[in-house]
Amino acid sequence: PLSKTCFGHDHLNISDILPQQCSLRRWAEPTLIQEKAIPLALEGKDLLARARTGSGKTAAYAVPVIQRILTSKQTVREQAVRALVLVPTKELGQQVQAMIRQLTAYCARDVQVADISGKTELSAQRPILMEKPDIVVGTPSRVQVHIAAQNLVLHSSLEMLVIDEADLLFSFGFETDLKNLVCHLPKIYQAFLMSATFSDDVQALKELVLHNPVTLKLQGSYLPESSQLQQYSVKCEEEDDKFLLIYTLLKLGLVQGKTLIFVGSLDRCYRLKLFLEQFSIPACVLNSELPVHSRCHIISQFNHGFYDYIIATDEQGLEQPASTSQSAEAKGKRKKKSSAKNKEYGVSRGVDFQNVVNVINFDFPTSVESYIHRVGRTARADNRGTALTFVSHSELTLLEDVENALAGENADCVLKPYGFKKEEIEGFRYRCRDAMRSVTKQAVKEARLKEIKQELLNSEKLKTYFEDNPRDLQLLRHDKDLHPAIIKPHLKNVPDYLIPPTLKNMVNPLTRRKKKRLRHNPKGAVKTAFKVRQKSANFLKNRSLM
Repeated sequence: PLSKTCFGHDHLNISDILPQQCSLRRWAEPTLIQEKAIPLALEGKDLLARARTGSGKTAAYAVPVIQRILTSKQTVREQAVRALVLVPTKELGQQVQAMIRQLTAYCARDVQVADISGKTELSAQRPILMEKPDIVVGTPSRVQVHIAAQNLVLHSSLEMLVIDEADLLFSFGFETDLKNLVCHLPKIYQAFLMSATFSDDVQALKELVLHNPVTLKLQGSYLPESSQLQQYSVKCEEEDDKFLLIYTLLKLGLVQGKTLIFVGSLDRCYRLKLFLEQFSIPACVLNSELPVHSRCHIISQFNHGFYDYIIATDEQGLEQPASTSQSAEAKGKRKKKSSAKNKEYGVSRGVDFQNVVNVINFDFPTSVESYIHRVGRTARADNRGTALTFVSHSELTLLEDVENALAGENADCVLKPYGFKKEEIEGFRYRCRDAMRSVTKQAVKEARLKEIKQELLNSEKLKTYFEDNPRDLQLLRHDKDLHPAIIKPHLKNVPDYLIPPTLKNMVNPLTRRKKKRLRHNPKGAVKTAFKVRQKSANFLKNRSLM
């Protein structure tokens, strides 16, 4: 039987099972994309929907997909893959799987979902696909590999195709995979394309997979209103000003709550992290060099409140800006190399960061789209957020492009100057310069190597090997802290005879620690004095017996 209620509305017309889950997830009201897309999808129409990041696109297609599977199983009991969800990143694949499992908690036996986007061995994923889950989630390349291995058959059973974050798939190098994949689909199926923008790539996908689609352009602006999202910019005279600003903002507590800090390259990630560590400001680095399981674990801990700051790159920021003097061939090679390196990775898009209060663009994004995707990580749903962007002289043109684009959609969205007096923080500049002296290229290199080794230690694949070969694990752990030379134990402390007499009370760390310990532990002081008197008495007694 179909229910008349879901999200508190009467016209969405989905089954009784799903409203319970909607209530469980505290969806009292549907978002605009959910309200418009779900009824059309239930009517069997193909959809091309554009809605900003954080507007609830995942549930907008997940709910009708689940509904159609439940309806099909009322007449056809044969188990088969009925829905395929294509995503550009492994992180988004896990997010989609988690969302569907939450929605189907009361009907998990009737609707099974499998995520094959990870880099697990094909032999490990084959048994999962042999059970023919109702919904398969994966990246185009991974799905194509399983089809070639005959682990996945779609042409006879597939009823629904979903392409999430459609505008990223071609830019992530999936164009060939998608075109090959279409050949393995049935002639008739329902398709949804969900995207934050309508780029040329999305239009190409529309011609490839959709049949007479209904187009939904739901937001007049890509970003929320100024009452929900406040956007500021700070113009920096020098490169050092950015480090001075970030130190002052974080150390003085001017920025509070969960914060994403975006930089332009991997080296900048670790450079900023090492800089903040000088002041005991902990932050996590999230980039494409880390294994997917590590990235997901970092995001999970961030969402659960284990730490407040993540330093991240996005897929566009990893590409170096093209020089006008370079040849087209050289640009093509660099673009191909960058695409291969960052395939199936994205931080500014496709990752479910929860309750992000602030986004700080430490380095200005390379395009208007990148700015929108970064800032879209905060002020999601009905939450409020703040975006603060540092702007150097070389980035003023990019700032102008962003302001023109946002002003064209909504005049209230223009970046406002962040109001504070720079001369009031000049006293912190010498501290920042001292910290920057320690953040050398070698330090950055060692930090990156250290993190890779740590991930190696945490790798699930190596746990069994290390259990059988504990000596190898011990050797690897000895190399965890990178030192320029062997540290000799006797160099740890300074001998008393090397300390000038005038500085002995001030310099000798052992004496100072001993005095401090006795001062804070008077019982220990009495006990020590008693031992000294006892030793003296024994010494005199032995002398008298001689």
